[in-house]
This record gives sequence, C-alpha cells and structure tokens, in this order.
Amino acid sequence: PYSYYDKFEFDIPIGKNGDCYDRYIVRLEEMRQSLRIIRQAVDGLPDGPVRIDDRKITPPPKIEVLTGMEQLIHHFKLVVHGFQPPVGDVYFPIESPKGEIGCYLVSDGTKKPYRVHFRPPSFINISAFNKLVAGRMVADVVACIGSLDIVLGEIDR
Repeated sequence: PYSYYDKFEFDIPIGKNGDCYDRYIVRLEEMRQSLRIIRQAVDGLPDGPVRIDDRKITPPPKIEVLTGMEQLIHHFKLVVHGFQPPVGDVYFPIESPKGEIGCYLVSDGTKKPYRVHFRPPSFINISAFNKLVAGRMVADVVACIGSLDIVLGEIDR
C-alpha cells in the first residue's frame, strides 16, 4: 500500500468470472469500499486550516485580494506568471477509478515546464481488449468496451 491506504480498513474487490457482469459487480463494490475509505478519512481529519500558507505558491485569501492592493498584485502575478519550480523531473501516479493516471513533469528552472506528459489509464486498459473479445460474438464487443470503461479520446495518440 502507498500513501495512507495502510491506515484505512477496506476490502479489495476481486471478481470470480472475468466477464462483463463480473466487472460491473466489482465496480459497484469498489464504490462501496471507496465510500468506506472516504468516511474513515473524513473522520480522521484534524481540526484547522486545510490550505498551505506559503504565499510563494498559493494566492492570498479572497477577502485580502478584494481589500488590499499588494495582495491583488500578488494574486495577479501568481495566476498570470505562476511559480518557478526547481530544475528536475518528477513522475506522480494518481489513482483513479479507471486505473493509474501518470503525470510526468520536467522543469528547466523556468516558469514554464520543459515537458509535461500524462499517461491515461484507458491506454493501458485497452490492451486487454483482444483477449476479452477473442471467440466472442460481435454483439459482445460493445459490452466489453463498456465494462472496461475506456475513454477513446485518451487512446487516440
């Protein structure tokens, strides 16, 4: 487990048959388990602010922007110009209902990224498609695509 998943109590849904209906049932159980995790996470949130107070990377509170000239300028510069990350690269995986979304960012030290690449989950999920439809009727193809929950726009590269 990564992140804080080891702090939560939940079950990992696993199907038994591998067909479209089975994937549907697993998806429903994933939603139930997600709600279980969310409830535990909300119950464990500490009191206090949830926003970082580093003015180099976060805009000032809205009330200050509306009442102070310096805060308005700072907000404008941060929104228009952004912040300047250090030189380097980072890959950050983000878990989503459809699978891992990967974000790869390369910085050359300027305010604009040198390279940004997103790895969508549908691109990986479609690789199972040939095995799923082998030997099936053509009418089953649509149900298989639906049960994989792919977004064709993510696959078009």
